[in-house]
Amino acid sequence: MCGRYVQFSLFPLLKQEFYLRGPGIDLSPSWNIAPTKDVPVVVNEDGNRLFLCRWGLIPPWSKDPSIGNRMINARSETLTLKPSFKGPFRKSRCLIPADGFFEWKKEGKGKTPQYITMKDGRPFGFAGLFTDWTAPGGKTVRTCVIVTTPANSLITPIHERMPAIIPPGERDLWLNPKIQDPGTLTHLLIPYPSDEMEAWEVSRKVNRPENDSPENIRKTSGV
Repeated sequence: MCGRYVQFSLFPLLKQEFYLRGPGIDLSPSWNIAPTKDVPVVVNEDGNRLFLCRWGLIPPWSKDPSIGNRMINARSETLTLKPSFKGPFRKSRCLIPADGFFEWKKEGKGKTPQYITMKDGRPFGFAGLFTDWTAPGGKTVRTCVIVTTPANSLITPIHERMPAIIPPGERDLWLNPKIQDPGTLTHLLIPYPSDEMEAWEVSRKVNRPENDSPENIRKTSGV
């Protein structure tokens, strides 16, 4: 799964990495993004554009927005089966830029947080789905969910699942709204190559979402 991640790259770098068009967004770096926060997402709407989106998908048909608090991840294996995801999988896919993410490794009776990132230090894109949900008062809220897949060999000792990460060369395919055949897309939702990633133990301070500091991603022997 993915329940916490890091996004500190600012708009100029994201514009270069994801070939963004349109006006920039004044992004605030975060080293501890938690569900229900507004996060930047890349959507192909007449070119790749960056929008802010609430993390926690609310299906368009839902009358209760609190459902989004639970719908933060979508398993790649069931995207075509679950009503909340099969429509967005076909028609409204996005990329969620990240610089790294956290997972917790079971050790004895406790769990130790691990930070996982790319060896080359470049930002990357989680596979995501989004919806536009209209509240009873008429306000439209864009919400998103992170797609997950079985873990690669680096992450398996930490957790059985990981976010699906779209390789740079496949981003255009994933974002193309004209492509709606699940068979054309599902091959993208595989474990990212472990030899391109690295992981290390970090402070348990990251357990609390209010602790939002670069210290969260520093290597530690455990505190």
